[in-house]
Amino acid sequence: MSSNQEPEVVVVTGAAVPSPVPVPPRMRQVLDAIPPASGAIVMASGIVSIDLYSDHQPVLSAILLWFAAGVWLLLAIMLGMRLAYQRDRFAREAISPAAFTGVAGTAVLGTRLAIHDDYHAAAAALLAVSGLCWAVLVVPVLRHWKTPTAGVSFVLVAATDSLAVLGADLAVSYHADWLVSAAVAALVLGLAFYVFTAARFDLRDLLTGYGDHWVAGGALAICALAAGHITQAAAALGQFSGQHQALTTSTLVLWCLAMVWLPPLVTAEILRPRLGYDMRRWATVFPLGIYAASSMTTGQVTGITGITSFGQAWTWVAFTGWLLVLAGLFRHSWPVLRGQHRPAAQPPGPDGDGDRPGAGE
Repeated sequence: MSSNQEPEVVVVTGAAVPSPVPVPPRMRQVLDAIPPASGAIVMASGIVSIDLYSDHQPVLSAILLWFAAGVWLLLAIMLGMRLAYQRDRFAREAISPAAFTGVAGTAVLGTRLAIHDDYHAAAAALLAVSGLCWAVLVVPVLRHWKTPTAGVSFVLVAATDSLAVLGADLAVSYHADWLVSAAVAALVLGLAFYVFTAARFDLRDLLTGYGDHWVAGGALAICALAAGHITQAAAALGQFSGQHQALTTSTLVLWCLAMVWLPPLVTAEILRPRLGYDMRRWATVFPLGIYAASSMTTGQVTGITGITSFGQAWTWVAFTGWLLVLAGLFRHSWPVLRGQHRPAAQPPGPDGDGDRPGAGE
Protein backbone atom coordinates (compact mmCIF):
# COMPACT_ATOMS: atom_id res chain seq x y z
CA MET A 1 0.00 0.00 0.00
CA SER A 2 1.37 3.38 -0.94
CA SER A 3 2.23 5.82 1.80
CA ASN A 4 -0.53 8.25 0.83
CA GLN A 5 -3.32 5.63 0.85
CA GLU A 6 -5.38 5.64 4.03
CA PRO A 7 -6.48 2.33 5.48
CA GLU A 8 -10.14 1.36 5.38
CA VAL A 9 -11.80 2.02 8.75
CA VAL A 10 -14.42 -0.25 10.27
CA VAL A 11 -16.62 0.61 13.25
CA VAL A 12 -16.88 -2.29 15.67
CA THR A 13 -18.82 -1.89 18.94
CA GLY A 14 -18.37 1.85 18.77
CA ALA A 15 -14.62 1.81 18.15
CA ALA A 16 -12.97 2.68 14.83
CA VAL A 17 -10.45 0.09 13.74
CA PRO A 18 -8.63 -0.32 10.44
CA SER A 19 -9.89 -2.93 8.00
CA PRO A 20 -7.73 -6.07 8.19
CA VAL A 21 -7.07 -5.95 4.45
CA PRO A 22 -6.13 -2.80 2.48
CA VAL A 23 -8.14 -2.17 -0.67
CA PRO A 24 -6.12 -2.42 -3.90
CA PRO A 25 -6.84 0.60 -6.14
CA ARG A 26 -8.29 -1.49 -8.97
CA MET A 27 -10.46 -3.46 -6.55
CA ARG A 28 -11.73 -0.24 -4.97
CA GLN A 29 -12.67 1.06 -8.42
CA VAL A 30 -14.70 -2.06 -9.18
CA LEU A 31 -16.40 -2.08 -5.77
CA ASP A 32 -17.26 1.62 -6.00
CA ALA A 33 -18.92 0.98 -9.38
CA ILE A 34 -21.44 -1.44 -7.84
CA PRO A 35 -24.18 0.42 -5.91
CA PRO A 36 -26.35 -1.22 -3.22
CA ALA A 37 -29.40 -1.62 -5.48
CA SER A 38 -27.58 -3.72 -8.08
CA GLY A 39 -29.73 -6.71 -7.16
CA ALA A 40 -32.47 -5.01 -9.17
CA ILE A 41 -30.70 -6.28 -12.30
CA VAL A 42 -31.40 -9.85 -11.18
CA MET A 43 -34.94 -8.95 -10.14
CA ALA A 44 -35.73 -7.42 -13.53
CA SER A 45 -34.02 -10.07 -15.65
CA GLY A 46 -35.54 -12.92 -13.67
CA ILE A 47 -39.13 -11.69 -13.86
CA VAL A 48 -38.94 -10.85 -17.57
CA SER A 49 -37.52 -14.33 -18.14
CA ILE A 50 -40.58 -15.74 -16.35
CA ASP A 51 -42.87 -13.59 -18.52
CA LEU A 52 -41.22 -14.79 -21.72
CA TYR A 53 -41.45 -18.42 -20.63
CA SER A 54 -45.16 -17.99 -19.84
CA ASP A 55 -45.60 -16.40 -23.28
CA HIS A 56 -44.01 -19.45 -24.97
CA GLN A 57 -40.64 -17.84 -25.76
CA PRO A 58 -38.27 -20.46 -24.27
CA VAL A 59 -35.10 -19.32 -26.05
CA LEU A 60 -35.36 -15.67 -25.03
CA SER A 61 -36.43 -16.76 -21.57
CA ALA A 62 -33.35 -18.99 -21.20
CA ILE A 63 -31.03 -16.16 -22.31
CA LEU A 64 -32.42 -13.86 -19.63
CA LEU A 65 -32.33 -16.65 -17.06
CA TRP A 66 -28.63 -17.30 -17.49
CA PHE A 67 -27.89 -13.59 -17.65
CA ALA A 68 -29.70 -13.17 -14.32
CA ALA A 69 -27.83 -16.15 -12.85
CA GLY A 70 -24.48 -14.77 -14.02
CA VAL A 71 -25.18 -11.34 -12.51
CA TRP A 72 -26.35 -12.98 -9.28
CA LEU A 73 -23.10 -14.93 -9.01
CA LEU A 74 -21.03 -11.83 -9.76
CA LEU A 75 -22.86 -9.80 -7.12
CA ALA A 76 -22.42 -12.60 -4.59
CA ILE A 77 -18.66 -12.51 -5.20
CA MET A 78 -18.62 -8.72 -4.97
CA LEU A 79 -20.57 -8.91 -1.71
CA GLY A 80 -17.90 -11.17 -0.25
CA MET A 81 -15.17 -8.79 -1.42
CA ARG A 82 -16.98 -5.82 0.07
CA LEU A 83 -17.27 -7.68 3.36
CA ALA A 84 -13.50 -8.25 3.26
CA TYR A 85 -12.39 -4.85 1.98
CA GLN A 86 -15.16 -2.33 2.78
CA ARG A 87 -16.90 -3.43 5.95
CA ASP A 88 -17.92 0.11 6.85
CA ARG A 89 -19.75 0.54 3.56
CA PHE A 90 -21.16 -2.98 3.87
CA ALA A 91 -22.66 -2.05 7.24
CA ARG A 92 -24.13 1.21 5.87
CA GLU A 93 -25.74 -0.47 2.88
CA ALA A 94 -27.17 -3.32 4.97
CA ILE A 95 -29.55 -0.91 6.72
CA SER A 96 -30.92 0.56 3.48
CA PRO A 97 -34.11 -0.76 1.79
CA ALA A 98 -31.95 -1.10 -1.33
CA ALA A 99 -30.32 -4.11 0.33
CA PHE A 100 -33.57 -6.01 -0.21
CA THR A 101 -32.96 -5.98 -3.97
CA GLY A 102 -30.55 -8.84 -3.31
CA VAL A 103 -33.21 -10.76 -1.39
CA ALA A 104 -35.87 -10.20 -4.05
CA GLY A 105 -33.45 -10.99 -6.86
CA THR A 106 -32.49 -14.29 -5.23
CA ALA A 107 -36.12 -15.30 -4.76
CA VAL A 108 -37.13 -14.28 -8.28
CA LEU A 109 -34.22 -16.26 -9.71
CA GLY A 110 -35.37 -19.23 -7.63
CA THR A 111 -38.92 -18.84 -8.96
CA ARG A 112 -37.63 -18.97 -12.51
CA LEU A 113 -35.57 -22.09 -11.75
CA ALA A 114 -38.55 -23.73 -10.06
CA ILE A 115 -40.32 -23.89 -13.42
CA HIS A 116 -38.06 -26.80 -14.39
CA ASP A 117 -38.12 -30.08 -12.48
CA ASP A 118 -34.33 -30.41 -12.79
CA TYR A 119 -33.75 -27.20 -10.82
CA HIS A 120 -36.10 -27.66 -7.87
CA ALA A 121 -33.20 -28.31 -5.48
CA ALA A 122 -31.45 -25.12 -6.62
CA ALA A 123 -34.69 -23.18 -6.24
CA ALA A 124 -35.13 -24.54 -2.71
CA ALA A 125 -31.58 -23.51 -1.85
CA LEU A 126 -32.25 -20.00 -3.15
CA LEU A 127 -35.43 -19.85 -1.05
CA ALA A 128 -33.39 -20.71 2.02
CA VAL A 129 -30.72 -18.12 1.18
CA SER A 130 -33.23 -15.36 0.43
CA GLY A 131 -35.29 -16.18 3.53
CA LEU A 132 -32.22 -16.07 5.76
CA CYS A 133 -31.04 -12.77 4.26
CA TRP A 134 -34.54 -11.31 4.68
CA ALA A 135 -34.54 -12.30 8.35
CA VAL A 136 -31.11 -10.74 8.91
CA LEU A 137 -31.95 -7.46 7.16
CA VAL A 138 -35.53 -6.69 8.15
CA VAL A 139 -34.96 -5.44 11.71
CA PRO A 140 -31.92 -3.19 10.96
CA VAL A 141 -33.70 -1.70 7.91
CA LEU A 142 -36.88 -0.95 9.84
CA ARG A 143 -34.89 0.51 12.73
CA HIS A 144 -33.22 2.98 10.32
CA TRP A 145 -36.34 3.65 8.25
CA LYS A 146 -36.50 7.07 6.57
CA THR A 147 -39.59 9.13 5.87
CA PRO A 148 -40.95 10.27 3.56
CA THR A 149 -40.35 7.02 1.74
CA ALA A 150 -39.07 6.78 -1.82
CA GLY A 151 -39.73 4.15 -4.46
CA VAL A 152 -36.84 1.98 -3.32
CA SER A 153 -38.51 1.63 0.08
CA PHE A 154 -41.16 -0.58 -1.55
CA VAL A 155 -38.47 -3.17 -2.31
CA LEU A 156 -39.09 -4.41 1.24
CA VAL A 157 -42.58 -5.39 0.05
CA ALA A 158 -41.27 -6.92 -3.17
CA ALA A 159 -38.72 -9.01 -1.28
CA THR A 160 -41.30 -10.29 1.21
CA ASP A 161 -43.81 -11.24 -1.46
CA SER A 162 -41.15 -12.78 -3.71
CA LEU A 163 -40.57 -15.25 -0.87
CA ALA A 164 -44.32 -15.98 -0.89
CA VAL A 165 -44.30 -16.65 -4.64
CA LEU A 166 -41.32 -19.00 -4.51
CA GLY A 167 -42.62 -20.74 -1.39
CA ALA A 168 -46.00 -21.39 -3.03
CA ASP A 169 -44.36 -22.81 -6.15
CA LEU A 170 -42.07 -25.13 -4.20
CA ALA A 171 -44.98 -26.23 -2.01
CA VAL A 172 -46.50 -27.88 -5.07
CA SER A 173 -43.18 -29.31 -6.22
CA TYR A 174 -42.44 -30.93 -2.85
CA HIS A 175 -46.07 -31.47 -1.72
CA ALA A 176 -45.26 -29.37 1.34
CA ASP A 177 -48.49 -27.98 2.78
CA TRP A 178 -46.60 -25.93 5.36
CA LEU A 179 -44.97 -23.88 2.61
CA VAL A 180 -48.40 -22.69 1.46
CA SER A 181 -49.18 -21.53 5.01
CA ALA A 182 -45.79 -19.80 5.17
CA ALA A 183 -46.51 -18.13 1.82
CA VAL A 184 -49.84 -16.84 3.16
CA ALA A 185 -48.04 -15.38 6.18
CA ALA A 186 -45.47 -13.71 3.90
CA LEU A 187 -48.24 -12.26 1.74
CA VAL A 188 -50.07 -10.81 4.75
CA LEU A 189 -46.82 -9.36 6.08
CA GLY A 190 -46.00 -7.94 2.65
CA LEU A 191 -49.37 -6.22 2.50
CA ALA A 192 -48.78 -4.75 5.96
CA PHE A 193 -45.40 -3.45 4.80
CA TYR A 194 -47.07 -1.99 1.73
CA VAL A 195 -49.61 -0.03 3.77
CA PHE A 196 -46.82 1.12 6.10
CA THR A 197 -44.66 2.30 3.18
CA ALA A 198 -47.40 3.77 1.00
CA ALA A 199 -48.74 5.87 3.88
CA ARG A 200 -45.34 7.61 4.01
CA PHE A 201 -44.72 7.83 0.24
CA ASP A 202 -44.20 11.26 -1.29
CA LEU A 203 -46.19 11.29 -4.54
CA ARG A 204 -43.84 13.92 -5.94
CA ASP A 205 -41.39 11.06 -6.34
CA LEU A 206 -43.35 10.05 -9.43
CA LEU A 207 -41.90 13.12 -11.13
CA THR A 208 -38.54 13.34 -9.37
CA GLY A 209 -37.61 9.67 -9.00
CA TYR A 210 -34.87 8.05 -11.05
CA GLY A 211 -36.73 4.86 -11.85
CA ASP A 212 -37.37 3.17 -8.52
CA HIS A 213 -40.65 5.09 -8.13
CA TRP A 214 -42.23 2.40 -10.33
CA VAL A 215 -41.91 -0.06 -7.46
CA ALA A 216 -44.77 1.79 -5.73
CA GLY A 217 -47.08 0.08 -8.21
CA GLY A 218 -44.94 -2.99 -8.83
CA ALA A 219 -44.92 -3.92 -5.14
CA LEU A 220 -48.72 -4.13 -5.14
CA ALA A 221 -48.60 -6.14 -8.38
CA ILE A 222 -46.29 -8.69 -6.80
CA CYS A 223 -48.79 -8.98 -3.92
CA ALA A 224 -51.36 -9.94 -6.56
CA LEU A 225 -48.86 -12.37 -8.09
CA ALA A 226 -48.23 -13.97 -4.69
CA ALA A 227 -51.96 -14.26 -4.03
CA GLY A 228 -52.43 -15.93 -7.41
CA HIS A 229 -49.63 -18.44 -6.84
CA ILE A 230 -50.95 -19.22 -3.36
CA THR A 231 -54.43 -19.79 -4.81
CA GLN A 232 -53.03 -22.17 -7.43
CA ALA A 233 -50.84 -24.00 -4.92
CA ALA A 234 -53.65 -24.39 -2.39
CA ALA A 235 -55.93 -25.80 -5.09
CA ALA A 236 -53.26 -28.26 -6.26
CA LEU A 237 -52.65 -29.50 -2.71
CA GLY A 238 -56.27 -29.48 -1.60
CA GLN A 239 -55.70 -26.78 1.00
CA PHE A 240 -58.02 -23.95 1.99
CA SER A 241 -60.80 -25.40 -0.17
CA GLY A 242 -63.36 -23.42 1.79
CA GLN A 243 -61.42 -20.20 1.15
CA HIS A 244 -60.75 -20.78 -2.56
CA GLN A 245 -63.24 -18.13 -3.69
CA ALA A 246 -61.86 -15.64 -1.15
CA LEU A 247 -58.32 -16.25 -2.42
CA THR A 248 -59.45 -15.83 -6.03
CA THR A 249 -61.27 -12.61 -5.21
CA SER A 250 -58.28 -11.29 -3.25
CA THR A 251 -56.04 -11.93 -6.24
CA LEU A 252 -58.34 -9.98 -8.52
CA VAL A 253 -58.76 -7.09 -6.07
CA LEU A 254 -55.00 -6.77 -5.56
CA TRP A 255 -54.44 -6.84 -9.31
CA CYS A 256 -57.03 -4.08 -9.83
CA LEU A 257 -55.43 -1.95 -7.11
CA ALA A 258 -52.01 -2.44 -8.72
CA MET A 259 -53.42 -1.38 -12.08
CA VAL A 260 -54.62 1.89 -10.53
CA TRP A 261 -50.94 2.87 -10.26
CA LEU A 262 -50.17 2.23 -13.94
CA PRO A 263 -51.75 5.35 -15.55
CA PRO A 264 -50.05 7.79 -13.12
CA LEU A 265 -46.70 6.03 -13.58
CA VAL A 266 -46.93 6.16 -17.37
CA THR A 267 -48.19 9.76 -17.33
CA ALA A 268 -45.31 10.85 -15.10
CA GLU A 269 -42.83 9.32 -17.57
CA ILE A 270 -44.44 11.30 -20.40
CA LEU A 271 -44.52 14.57 -18.47
CA ARG A 272 -40.94 14.22 -17.24
CA PRO A 273 -38.89 11.88 -19.41
CA ARG A 274 -35.79 10.54 -17.66
CA LEU A 275 -33.75 9.21 -20.55
CA GLY A 276 -30.28 8.98 -19.00
CA TYR A 277 -29.06 5.70 -17.55
CA ASP A 278 -29.34 5.16 -13.81
CA MET A 279 -29.03 1.89 -11.92
CA ARG A 280 -32.46 2.59 -10.46
CA ARG A 281 -33.94 2.15 -13.95
CA TRP A 282 -33.71 -1.61 -13.33
CA ALA A 283 -36.31 -0.94 -10.65
CA THR A 284 -38.54 0.28 -13.50
CA VAL A 285 -38.06 -2.88 -15.54
CA PHE A 286 -38.94 -5.10 -12.58
CA PRO A 287 -42.45 -3.62 -12.11
CA LEU A 288 -43.00 -3.77 -15.87
CA GLY A 289 -42.27 -7.49 -15.69
CA ILE A 290 -44.35 -7.93 -12.55
CA TYR A 291 -47.37 -6.30 -14.19
CA ALA A 292 -47.13 -8.86 -16.99
CA ALA A 293 -46.61 -11.83 -14.64
CA SER A 294 -49.38 -10.84 -12.23
CA SER A 295 -51.79 -10.24 -15.11
CA MET A 296 -51.18 -13.66 -16.63
CA THR A 297 -51.52 -15.35 -13.24
CA THR A 298 -54.63 -13.37 -12.30
CA GLY A 299 -56.20 -14.21 -15.65
CA GLN A 300 -55.53 -17.91 -15.08
CA VAL A 301 -56.89 -17.86 -11.52
CA THR A 302 -60.04 -15.89 -12.34
CA GLY A 303 -60.64 -17.23 -15.85
CA ILE A 304 -60.77 -13.69 -17.27
CA THR A 305 -59.01 -14.06 -20.62
CA GLY A 306 -58.74 -10.31 -21.19
CA ILE A 307 -56.42 -9.98 -18.19
CA THR A 308 -54.26 -12.82 -19.52
CA SER A 309 -54.09 -11.19 -22.94
CA PHE A 310 -52.99 -7.91 -21.36
CA GLY A 311 -50.20 -9.74 -19.53
CA GLN A 312 -49.01 -11.40 -22.73
CA ALA A 313 -48.93 -8.08 -24.56
CA TRP A 314 -47.28 -6.28 -21.63
CA THR A 315 -44.52 -8.90 -21.64
CA TRP A 316 -43.10 -7.25 -24.74
CA VAL A 317 -43.23 -3.83 -23.10
CA ALA A 318 -41.20 -5.29 -20.23
CA PHE A 319 -38.75 -6.98 -22.60
CA THR A 320 -38.26 -3.76 -24.57
CA GLY A 321 -37.57 -1.91 -21.33
CA TRP A 322 -35.08 -4.61 -20.34
CA LEU A 323 -33.20 -4.21 -23.64
CA LEU A 324 -33.03 -0.42 -23.33
CA VAL A 325 -31.76 -0.47 -19.75
CA LEU A 326 -29.29 -3.25 -20.57
CA ALA A 327 -27.85 -1.08 -23.36
CA GLY A 328 -27.51 1.78 -20.87
CA LEU A 329 -25.76 -0.51 -18.40
CA PHE A 330 -23.17 -1.62 -20.94
CA ARG A 331 -22.50 1.94 -22.10
CA HIS A 332 -22.17 3.12 -18.51
CA SER A 333 -19.98 0.20 -17.41
CA TRP A 334 -17.57 -0.01 -20.34
CA PRO A 335 -15.32 2.91 -19.29
CA VAL A 336 -15.17 1.50 -15.75
CA LEU A 337 -14.24 -1.97 -17.00
CA ARG A 338 -11.45 -0.45 -19.09
CA GLY A 339 -10.18 1.59 -16.16
CA GLN A 340 -10.87 4.89 -17.93
CA HIS A 341 -13.30 6.27 -15.39
CA ARG A 342 -13.59 6.15 -11.64
CA PRO A 343 -17.16 6.64 -10.40
CA ALA A 344 -17.80 9.35 -7.89
CA ALA A 345 -17.54 8.32 -4.28
CA GLN A 346 -20.78 7.31 -2.64
CA PRO A 347 -22.29 10.15 -0.62
CA PRO A 348 -22.48 9.53 3.11
CA GLY A 349 -25.58 7.86 4.45
CA PRO A 350 -26.99 4.37 4.73
CA ASP A 351 -28.52 4.37 1.27
CA GLY A 352 -25.62 5.78 -0.69
CA ASP A 353 -27.60 8.70 -2.08
CA GLY A 354 -27.75 12.11 -0.51
CA ASP A 355 -30.38 13.49 -2.87
CA ARG A 356 -33.52 12.04 -1.30
CA PRO A 357 -34.55 9.72 1.50
CA GLY A 358 -34.37 6.03 0.92
CA ALA A 359 -32.87 6.27 -2.55
CA GLY A 360 -30.06 4.07 -3.65
CA GLU A 361 -28.44 3.74 -7.03
